[in-house]
Amino acid sequence: MIYLAQLRAQLERSFSPLACECVVDGDHSLTVKLYEPVSGRVDLVISGLSLGALRTPEAVDALIDELRYELESNSLRSPG
Repeated sequence: MIYLAQLRAQLERSFSPLACECVVDGDHSLTVKLYEPVSGRVDLVISGLSLGALRTPEAVDALIDELRYELESNSLRSPG
């Protein structure tokens, strides 16, 4: 399993200029929030991710791909 600080840093590199917050919930699932650091505007929040599934670099890459897809889908629906 990857450490949260490493995961956050990797997500921030992948989604720059967005910032990232990773929180472990009470049920040991992960919540990831991608947001604009200056304005605080939240672009994406995904909850219920399995920490156990993030054991390999390939799994983290798959998560990044999934988050990128969700972020792009949200952007397509946003006005303006």
